Amino acid sequence: MTERMKIVRYRDEAGTVGYGAERENGDCLAIEGDIFADYSLTDRPVRVAKLLAPVTPPLILCIGLNYRKHAEETGAKVPEFPVVFHKSPAALQHPGEPILLPRFLPSDKVDYECELAVVIGRACKNVRRENALDHVLGYTCGNDVSARDWQKEKGGGQWCRAKSFDTFAPLGPCLVTPDEIPNPNALKITTRLNGEAVQESNTSDMIFDVPALIAFLSGSTTLPAGTVILTGTPEGVGMARTPPLWLKNGDTVQVEIEKIGELSNPVKTEEA
Repeated sequence: MTERMKIVRYRDEAGTVGYGAERENGDCLAIEGDIFADYSLTDRPVRVAKLLAPVTPPLILCIGLNYRKHAEETGAKVPEFPVVFHKSPAALQHPGEPILLPRFLPSDKVDYECELAVVIGRACKNVRRENALDHVLGYTCGNDVSARDWQKEKGGGQWCRAKSFDTFAPLGPCLVTPDEIPNPNALKITTRLNGEAVQESNTSDMIFDVPALIAFLSGSTTLPAGTVILTGTPEGVGMARTPPLWLKNGDTVQVEIEKIGELSNPVKTEEA
């Protein structure tokens, strides 16, 4: 049996950014080459000073209302086609780095959303559902942080504003290759807020599974290598609770997905 391997992007003590393979014993071995083309695993150990988001995506595509129970809790009709919106790549945040509560353009209703993130490995277009997973480089944890007041009350329904503030797209901690996850729609997914589980579900509850999403998003549309697809969030979001549960300064949000690991971010107030 081959040893399980997780791909990480890191900064070493000299400030150099690279990719490595994290082994089960905690060691990290350097990866050489282009992660989106030809790359190889070396036997050269690397010292990880800082864990980074697994990719710097050229495009972040997001799916709304893609879990049946989440649609139910928000009172929304189950969509006939995937609900698509964009999240700015500039919203990317690294594992362990803070989610910042906006103060220059203020929001007092910032919400968490655990999501399975799919990373496209090579540019593709008009992908067929039956071979859609062949285009996946790997899977990671994502948090589609959302300012609900800008989404619902102030933004005129423009989700992109509410979801594209700086730090609103944490990704990590690693990239798990498809051979480790042959079925991305059979994974337990959880959010913990200050150690308490607030979302607990399984990716099997998706209305549109991962192959369907890749086929739909690539229809007459090129998906560049490195594109991140956030596949939707399950029930339990703060907005749907009574009373609502909003992120506050000092909180810690942890997104955990089976076979991938845990993405943890503290919450801080943006400095005005």
